[in-house]
Amino acid sequence: MPSATQAAAGATIVAYVPRPRARALIRSGVSRRRAQVRLAPTPEAFRGALRRRLVDAALVDVGTPGDVTPRVVALAADYPSIPFFGIAPFRAADAPLIALCARHDFVDVLADGVDDAALWCVLAARSFSARFAAALRDPPASLGLATPLQLATWRCLVAKGGRAVRTIQLARALGVTREHLSRTFAAAGAPKLKRVIDLVRLLAAAELAKNPGYDLRDVARLLGFASASLLSGTAQRVVGTRAPSLSALRAVDLVGRFVRGRG
Repeated sequence: MPSATQAAAGATIVAYVPRPRARALIRSGVSRRRAQVRLAPTPEAFRGALRRRLVDAALVDVGTPGDVTPRVVALAADYPSIPFFGIAPFRAADAPLIALCARHDFVDVLADGVDDAALWCVLAARSFSARFAAALRDPPASLGLATPLQLATWRCLVAKGGRAVRTIQLARALGVTREHLSRTFAAAGAPKLKRVIDLVRLLAAAELAKNPGYDLRDVARLLGFASASLLSGTAQRVVGTRAPSLSALRAVDLVGRFVRGRG
């Protein structure tokens, strides 16, 4: 299975970091080959960045006093699927904002100057993609995926976090041809690879749809669907439900619907 760092490779991190010290820490701790960092100067820009593309982690500089930072911290309540992290010098004056981070279920608050070297490892280990891949590491038994190639393909697929992925990309990652992968994956009565790709995307869609800050258009855009109607059509075709119902369904529910539909 891909490691947390591999699952987070190519990730997007949104950061509200007014202090030059915090910006320098991000530049030194998160290289461009590891992730794309989007700096958001205002709460509005921060929310906009969260809605434009699938974000693996959100970083907030809580060492900045004033009325703006609490507004950015409070956005965590609208996006519980996205891990929020704080960063602060850990001065006595920072205590109220650090406490606010705890109330809004931040994953962690890092101490700049102490946790600098661990920044990327901490973000990568708890990123959206890493947690998604860990939760779905083993395919449900009902899918009938048991051969080494099927398992490797599934784990490569869930490491993408539900983003759009083509069969040729999976084949290249696994070192086989697209034709061999498609034919071998569906052997012994297993579902076709393209249907499994759609299922994984819908599992991610169901997770994101539970966030108050996202509507269906946001979810479709984040996961690479051309429109909310295409997302809805895929949900109807693959798991027999309309897209607005995804937020009420668990992963086990979606897999069960998928298996019954395939049967």
